[in-house]
Amino acid sequence: MAFKIFRKNCCGLDVHKTWIYACIGITDTHGRTEYKQARFSSFSKGLKELADWFAKYSCTEVCMESSGKYWIPVFNVLEQSYYVVLAHPKYTKPQKGNKTDRKDAKWICDLFMCDMVKPSFIPPPDIRHLRDLLRFRMKLTYQITGMKNRALNCLTVSNLKLDDVFSDVFGKSSRSIIQYILEHPGETFDVTPFVHPRCKHPIEEIQAAVDGAVSPEQATKLKICLDFIDEQQKRITELDAEIFRLAEPHTVVLEFIRTVPGLSKAPLTAIRILSELGADMSVFPTSKHLVSWAGCCPRNDQSAQKVKSTRISRAGTFLKPLLVQIVNALLKSKQHPEFKERYQRIKARRGHKKAIIAVCRMLLTAIWNVLSKLEPYSAKGYLADKLTEHSVVISKSEGLTLLRKRGYIFRDELTDSTS
Repeated sequence: MAFKIFRKNCCGLDVHKTWIYACIGITDTHGRTEYKQARFSSFSKGLKELADWFAKYSCTEVCMESSGKYWIPVFNVLEQSYYVVLAHPKYTKPQKGNKTDRKDAKWICDLFMCDMVKPSFIPPPDIRHLRDLLRFRMKLTYQITGMKNRALNCLTVSNLKLDDVFSDVFGKSSRSIIQYILEHPGETFDVTPFVHPRCKHPIEEIQAAVDGAVSPEQATKLKICLDFIDEQQKRITELDAEIFRLAEPHTVVLEFIRTVPGLSKAPLTAIRILSELGADMSVFPTSKHLVSWAGCCPRNDQSAQKVKSTRISRAGTFLKPLLVQIVNALLKSKQHPEFKERYQRIKARRGHKKAIIAVCRMLLTAIWNVLSKLEPYSAKGYLADKLTEHSVVISKSEGLTLLRKRGYIFRDELTDSTS
């Protein structure tokens, strides 16, 4: 079975840690394809030799699959002079059995030649640098959270009930008490000088909470945990300065993103959205393409008129948790009832999890419209009155509540007429 050839001169790369296997397919006017194969080192010298090899055969289009982190340096070198397509391994998976590295490169070349490879979205270098730092910041935050849990375990074992009397065990008041206990082990002291006046719990309860004994082993462990938290906080502060510096050229785009509900208060939230999606929405023809890329839409898995699964994909591992966090905060807000109404409507039929993802899809659609049109967010259309197919009987109070949700403000007609 013959396939139509769209690219007359292209290359497929099978990238590994140490070696890169390349195969160039050159098709003549009669439809006959000649293959040129070679192996190159993944060191910088080998990448330069690979670029010279492309120039020798006048090859300007390259395709490779994303294998771990090994594709990144190859992509960074080749994207400056060539059109490089990065494909997900599920689109370039060869047939089982007779399989070698050289045959894998040839198979990728054949698929790319026949335009059967779906390219992955790779943002420009400045967005990639911003994305890398923000993901690294998230990893540092996870490390701090894990170390805080270990410090809490030390307090629990030592019968120091600070988590019962302080909302933040690592806040100013609680931290000063812990520091004094570590510096003066076994000493009874008054906690009054360490407690902030705005603390909700009475001094008597706080004094009873610190009536415990810290063993030398637990004290050593607790000191290491606290020092680790302080050091990581300093690293995050340094990282934030670099993140804001890299985000300065995108100030205009960030201002539009911050008009979307849930993205206006924390500056880093809008920057994280920008680092994951990029500023150019032309790579996503419609908002549905963006939602599908982010893994927030149900899959199509149907055969013999039977739907096998509608589970969302695993895509958007860094974006989806952020969207869910934003949506959970929006559902508590009274300023944007359009999100809460959609959530409650879907939750009644499909449950909490599907409703949350549906609101995430709604939020992504709003972000796509803001970035593609470069217009501030508007709730127009979300709260439009929907005509019912049959008459619905409601009380006056329910009708007034419904109108208030639509943004109507009532005034006293008698006062307006007399004035």
